[in-house]
Amino acid sequence: MEKERKKMKTLSPPRRKKIIINMVLVVVLVYIVYTIYLLIKQPTDIFTVEEGNLYQEETDIGYVIRNEVVVRGENYKNGIMTIKSEGEMAAKDENIFRYYTSNEESLKQKIADLDDKIQEVMLNDTSLFNSDMKMLENQIDEKVENINQITDSTTLAEYKKEISSLVTKKAQIAGDLSPKGSYLNQLIEERKGYESQLNSGAEYVTAPMSGIVSYKVDGLEEVLTPDNFSSLSKEYLESLDLKTGKIVATSEESGKVIDNFSCYIATISSSEEAKNAEVGQDIKIRLSNNTEIPAEITNLIKEEEGEVVIILKIEKEIEELINYRKISFDLIWWDDSGLKVPNQAITQMDDLNYVVRKRAGYLSKILVKVKNQGEKYSIVESYTVEELKKLGFSNEEIENNKKISLYDEILLNPNLENLE
Repeated sequence: MEKERKKMKTLSPPRRKKIIINMVLVVVLVYIVYTIYLLIKQPTDIFTVEEGNLYQEETDIGYVIRNEVVVRGENYKNGIMTIKSEGEMAAKDENIFRYYTSNEESLKQKIADLDDKIQEVMLNDTSLFNSDMKMLENQIDEKVENINQITDSTTLAEYKKEISSLVTKKAQIAGDLSPKGSYLNQLIEERKGYESQLNSGAEYVTAPMSGIVSYKVDGLEEVLTPDNFSSLSKEYLESLDLKTGKIVATSEESGKVIDNFSCYIATISSSEEAKNAEVGQDIKIRLSNNTEIPAEITNLIKEEEGEVVIILKIEKEIEELINYRKISFDLIWWDDSGLKVPNQAITQMDDLNYVVRKRAGYLSKILVKVKNQGEKYSIVESYTVEELKKLGFSNEEIENNKKISLYDEILLNPNLENLE
């Protein structure tokens, strides 16, 4: 040491100053590293209790099974003119669509030509205009203005149908106001004749039951039905060779009516939850639009290698599934909310669960009830007095029982020895 001091004295002042600065920097660096270590170490040792949500879920592939009836008339090769739009409700025996007649285009053209002539006559005869005519004129103008902004073919067809109906009403009013035998009345009567031919030659198809009308027909309506759950298997479902998320094509020959009260999803799972599932169990599913809806397990079909075919019944968002036969969805076995703690913070003693709370430097053993446990976290709560009595705790123990609270600091990987 004496030699070191002598050596320092022999150094020049600038060099001695440089050495001192370097020593100070080393000390500061060591302190910073130690502080960072403490900051990193602290969260891994202590966790602050917080409110949170917990899910036990899995992503599965599902086959949509519906109670649906396909309807098709004799003139199916002529093409469909929809009366009820895709997804619209229909009552039993209500007209849902019709087939075009063989000379329909010719009749439609004649009616359109007459509409132009009728419109021209009405524009030139101002005496025909009353309040009803003015109102209809405004409605027609509004529809024509909006029609240029429509891209959906079904909506476009509906708009054209509404415009045609308004023009017809307008013509009828004009005919009533016009003298008998006038040119306008002749045009209107001629139009009625063509319209009568058009309607009398058309084949109308009615709904066999009440429900949702659809023209998405894929040929599986009589195959995937609620009547044959017992015959479903993984091999059979996969043999259908369906593409996940593919939209069913619109038919030009037939339509169908779908039960709007319920439909089913068949899925295949090998999870522990699936193996332990029970018929009648209530769960939730999350569709591709992020909507969560309740579901009930109605059938379980055990497969080899631990897989299970699960049939789920849903009664909401049925219209969201009309376009699809095979979908991807999230099966939520359970979800819970409350005080969320890491599983590392929970330890067992005498078949009871505890956490260790640190408050004002003191450690306390806190009894907790685990409501639900996920892979990394659990939702916990305190036992009620009645529950503690059932567990065999004395009145004194119940009175002294400490409860877990929001923002409590608890230890990870705690040791319960020597703790009260």
